[in-house]
Amino acid sequence: MHALGAFAAARLTGLLALAVAAHTSHQDAFRLLGRSWDSRWYTGIAAHGYGRTLYFEPGVVQSDLAFFPLYPALIRAVETLTPLGYGAAGLLVSWLGAGAAAVGIYKIAARLHDHRTATVLVLLWGLLPHSVILTMAYTEPVLTALAAGSLYALLTGRWQAAGALAALAGLARPNGFAVAAAVVVTAVCEVVRRRGRVPHGLWTGAALAPVGWGAYVLWVGVRKGDPLGGYFAVQRDWGSRFDFGRGSLAFARHLLLHGDKLVFAVTLVIVAAALLLYGLLLCDRAPLPLLVYTGVLLLITVGGSGFFESKPRFLLPAFPLLLPLACALVRTARARPRHAALVVGALAGLSLAYGTYLVTTARMPL
Repeated sequence: MHALGAFAAARLTGLLALAVAAHTSHQDAFRLLGRSWDSRWYTGIAAHGYGRTLYFEPGVVQSDLAFFPLYPALIRAVETLTPLGYGAAGLLVSWLGAGAAAVGIYKIAARLHDHRTATVLVLLWGLLPHSVILTMAYTEPVLTALAAGSLYALLTGRWQAAGALAALAGLARPNGFAVAAAVVVTAVCEVVRRRGRVPHGLWTGAALAPVGWGAYVLWVGVRKGDPLGGYFAVQRDWGSRFDFGRGSLAFARHLLLHGDKLVFAVTLVIVAAALLLYGLLLCDRAPLPLLVYTGVLLLITVGGSGFFESKPRFLLPAFPLLLPLACALVRTARARPRHAALVVGALAGLSLAYGTYLVTTARMPL
């Protein structure tokens, strides 16, 4: 498949650039990819289970209960079945997840538009400024693969598959709830539209969709002695809370008035661009599952405070935002192929340079 080949070429080129930069700066590329920031938490859970807590200044307590269990479970399974260590197993799971996600994204775009648009969409996703994370030991590739599979199942009327994949997505990351929201909202609208005359599979899929996310949140709550609020207390101890965007707006105001590190400025631009692209997605009347899924991801990202620099990573699974750009780039390629090639080349250069900077130089949480 041309799309998967283009995606693989983009990410392998990014890996090569990162390896060269790491070697030049006397850093270990493998450790940067497989054992940095959140990767260490995930591999620790895979190796030892839950139970690690770090205490910092008053009010900041970092517990591994903040991390959902599917990715560590996959790492442990690979480590058990292969000679790979936990870091290498994490990378393998992420790389396979990224490939599966690329296939799912392609199938969705090909169904909605055509094969050329689908290929361009996959390439754009692989050339995002933060796409380096797709080749690191992080959960975003796995979540995106499950989300794409669930959304495609919704678009093709396979409700039970959509619900099962949404349940798994809910076990992958906190914002995996967006997949369940897409399934449930689409199911409700279908019930209303058809006045209740819907297949039994719809009810099963809608019931399955939130099970994964709800089960883990409830498990953490019981473990913390507060079934409904325990998980959110863990997140607050990390400094993360949903405040309807007040924290994000305050930090954006600080950036505009006083400036700050490059990573923060790029984050602000990416979040603003994501909001604009969602407006274009609405104007293009994208299918309801894509609108709900992407809208919930945006709401969680913009409405949450804490770790401002991580917001672009949280938006990596929001691939439908790139659909308007993919359609525009295909039209440009037909009329002015050199202009389209220039745009792709510029995006590739930005992705390689900024991704390498993030991992080897910025030294900030991703």
